[in-house]
Amino acid sequence: MNIKFVLILTLYFISNNISAQKFKITSPDNSIKVIIENGGVLQYSVLVNEHFILQKSDIGIEINGKTYLKNGVIKSNKIKKVDESLTAVIPLKSSKVRNNYNELILEYENSINVIFRAYDNGVAYRIESYLSDKITVDNELVNFNFAGNYNTYFPEEKSFISHYERQYKNLELDLISPNQFCSLPAIIDCKNGIKIGITESGLSDYPNLFLAGNSNNSLKGLFPKYVLEAIPGKAADRKEIITKEAKYIATTNGTRTFPWRILMISKNDAELIENQMVYLLSEENVLDKTDWIKPGKVAWDWWNANNIYGVDFKSGINTKTYKYYIDFASEYGLDYIILDEGWTKTTTNILESNDSMDVKELIKYGQKKNIGVILWVLWKPLYNHLEEALDLYNMWGAKGIKVDFMQRADQWMVNYYEMVLMEAAKRELLVDYHGAFKPAGLARKYPNYISNEGLQGLENVKWSEEITPDHDCTLPFTRMLAGFMDYTPGAMINAQKENFKVLYERPMSMGTRAHQIALYVIYESPLQMLADNPSNYIANESSTKFISQIPTVWDNTIAIDGKIGDYVIIARQNGDSWFLGAITDWTAREFEINLDFLDYGEYELLSANDGINADRYASDIKFRKEKVKKNDVIKIKMEKGGGYAAILKPIK
Repeated sequence: MNIKFVLILTLYFISNNISAQKFKITSPDNSIKVIIENGGVLQYSVLVNEHFILQKSDIGIEINGKTYLKNGVIKSNKIKKVDESLTAVIPLKSSKVRNNYNELILEYENSINVIFRAYDNGVAYRIESYLSDKITVDNELVNFNFAGNYNTYFPEEKSFISHYERQYKNLELDLISPNQFCSLPAIIDCKNGIKIGITESGLSDYPNLFLAGNSNNSLKGLFPKYVLEAIPGKAADRKEIITKEAKYIATTNGTRTFPWRILMISKNDAELIENQMVYLLSEENVLDKTDWIKPGKVAWDWWNANNIYGVDFKSGINTKTYKYYIDFASEYGLDYIILDEGWTKTTTNILESNDSMDVKELIKYGQKKNIGVILWVLWKPLYNHLEEALDLYNMWGAKGIKVDFMQRADQWMVNYYEMVLMEAAKRELLVDYHGAFKPAGLARKYPNYISNEGLQGLENVKWSEEITPDHDCTLPFTRMLAGFMDYTPGAMINAQKENFKVLYERPMSMGTRAHQIALYVIYESPLQMLADNPSNYIANESSTKFISQIPTVWDNTIAIDGKIGDYVIIARQNGDSWFLGAITDWTAREFEINLDFLDYGEYELLSANDGINADRYASDIKFRKEKVKKNDVIKIKMEKGGGYAAILKPIK
């Protein structure tokens, strides 16, 4: 045979083999299909019920100046099926989590793998590398090429330096320019009932993923560069100015797994709330001992500016005020108080308390009443004194720290989060992050990571009119997909839109009192704040006693109904009791709820309802008791900006 012909034929088959490398996996219920094609680049498409929602989206990574997954040859592929039950250390949505997926592993000739997983409610992929020594990741190619000009809920950022507290803008894909980018999660509305939640998990030693527009039907990945130099900003104790960045995004180990890129897929809005892909795709718990980690509710000082009243001492950041908080927490069955900004000698001297505060005495006082104390610190002073400060707080008997104002999402800051969690866990300290990027899997790895801000929460009512019932009805379908939210609910001064005023030191909430109470059921946070001051809670004892009975962790979660930005109804189980929470936007609504989720037997239902005049006087609330059983149908009525909450306990 002619040698030239053999060579041409061989090259043809090699070329044809590369272009023809095509793979497919489906979800266990076959409703979701992922088609992977390996030609000049690695691309994947996603179909739901045989309809494309994502088309030929590129995947790639640039390492040490070389682009991987481009013109690459796959030497092997493996399919794996998994169906198992996992037990959550800190159950955010449920104590048992089903992990049921089909997996495709693509192994390339150049020491790179790509893993795809298809769940019944989503798709995820990640890159793995098996390279020697340290590597520099120049960039990662993340592309979501949608099948149409869909709507988005887009939490737009102006800079990577951010508290990640954004409104979710409703924008069409083709109107999002390459100069516009958002933090995660972002939501895609496919206009046919299907919603897609985009986020990430397994984030470790790597920068956060952001998404930028393309002025078409796609979004592309964007990453903060590796920070080489940062100097103090105007508020030198908490803000930095990045003065020098590298051209690359990370330096890391050559053998590692990279973060999961997640598409949560729901057939309706409510299904998004039940999605647990972030947890399932997180690294497993690394702590040997976790029985010391105690979720619970905490009395918080900063939001209400310590405006307590009816006492015989001057309120402020002093020992007597915080003993009052401890007494209140003890009386109403709370678990913690927090000492926010002001308790330290200065914001940078975090090893001493101010002259009017005896922290050691307060902690001992709290211990006598079974109330733990959590201490607020700025991230940079904590970094400068990490082991010394944590040793000291542990010696005092503090139960945790609230770390604030990180405002960055680059690789160094991601590593800072993990370093603090690890060192805190060694000393049995809880960690709550504020001024922070969204959760991305560390909470499963370090269960002492107990809550996280990274959203526009109730604190914003102190200076803006943006925390509306519409906003509250958006968060469960958007930011909450990433994980717990330290929204800090519980306002006892409530106002309809026309009565609302921005008051920094005497804040109020938009919407009704029942709306605020329902947030304790709807919003997930193992450490749940009571934002208002104890005097207001004592003056509204029925509301406070109701809130005190609502747990912060859950054995089961059922999203009964909901529409992004309009309303949400959730049922959650803790032990043998059930809890209902419902909120609406500025539209009054009525619903019938079937109690088919209950076990058999009779239950006592205690409900918090919008009062008859709540449409005018938002603090008007009515509590009712009734007996119900499985399959009963209850009617709820919510006024504009309203809410509903119920506690259902079995009658023994």
